[in-house]
Amino acid sequence: MLDFIYYPVSFILWCWHKVFGFVFGESTAIAWILGIIFLTFTVRGIMFKPFVNQVRSMKKMQDFAPEMKKIQKKYANDRQRQAAEMQKLQKEHGVNPLGSCLPMLLQIPVFIGLNHVLRAFTMPPPGGGPKTENYFFSQHDVESYVNAKLFGVNLGEAVYNGVGVVSGGATNVGFHWSVLPVALPLMIVASIATHLTARHSVARQNAASATPQTAIMNKLTMYIFPLGVLVFGALFPLGLLFYWLANNGWTLMQQRLVYTKIDKEEAARKAEAAEKRATLGPKPGQKPTAPKVGQKPVQQKKNQPAQAGSAKKVTKAGSAHGFAQTTPAEATAKADGATAAAPAPADTPNGQNGSKDNGTGVPGLLKDSTRKSGRKRR
Repeated sequence: MLDFIYYPVSFILWCWHKVFGFVFGESTAIAWILGIIFLTFTVRGIMFKPFVNQVRSMKKMQDFAPEMKKIQKKYANDRQRQAAEMQKLQKEHGVNPLGSCLPMLLQIPVFIGLNHVLRAFTMPPPGGGPKTENYFFSQHDVESYVNAKLFGVNLGEAVYNGVGVVSGGATNVGFHWSVLPVALPLMIVASIATHLTARHSVARQNAASATPQTAIMNKLTMYIFPLGVLVFGALFPLGLLFYWLANNGWTLMQQRLVYTKIDKEEAARKAEAAEKRATLGPKPGQKPTAPKVGQKPVQQKKNQPAQAGSAKKVTKAGSAHGFAQTTPAEATAKADGATAAAPAPADTPNGQNGSKDNGTGVPGLLKDSTRKSGRKRR
């Protein structure tokens, strides 16, 4: 019924067994164990991209977790509206909730397929007689697997056979205590590896996004699941325990690498944003000049050339009389205006006009102050 899973799994295992069987011998346990381990690495390598997408999706969900809490609080009595708003928020942030479950869902068929393929090596065919094939494995490969033993125990044997879901209809039902000395250390190491993997993943979670449901799931993954591996590992064949160890070892290494890369990317984005703010903001020590309330921006007028014939008043500092000196054009204009406004006075006997010009040429100006008072004018 599940041949679409069994055949791909058996083909990958067959390829790796041929590689390591060429080096160590096809009937050796090390060749089969390395074949199982590298089967695990192959499957996890195929799922590497979905795993990275899963981590990024979880990171985004942690970033907008406060917004999700607001929606949950706002629509606490309307579950339908709450679900719609949550989907809308996830769509705005580009988060797919199913993306975080995809790597886990893909591992389940591989686990089931590998368990069945390893069990099928020791299952007799329905018609009786010797087993001639096991999916991609020939009769020669089946015999090499049966003869490959680790400390006298076949890789397809488990501490207890009899549970149909796991054993797949094995004939040797019951406890096999001879398997326990080899299986128990693997069960303990697999349980510890499961705990470390879950603990490393939980440590990455944002405390602000924690919910009661999240706390319960964290306890399940950190303590209950490893305990389940320790207890129910007695139902798994030895080859499947090696798969579990390799899978958890790959996951722990992959998490460290991916999380480190994502942390560096996030630190680079923060540094870039800080540098951009520093560029746009005032320099260190400089006080920002904010415009006053209601003040209009001042625009500088462009320099315009002076009009022809316009008079420009020039004040000369240090003038002896403190009067403003004028340009010749301005003096001429003033003189013309004064002549037109006032009638010409009569001449005086000594040749001076009535405005007391005194020969200076400027109306109203006294005699030259540089002359001494007692000296007569020539």
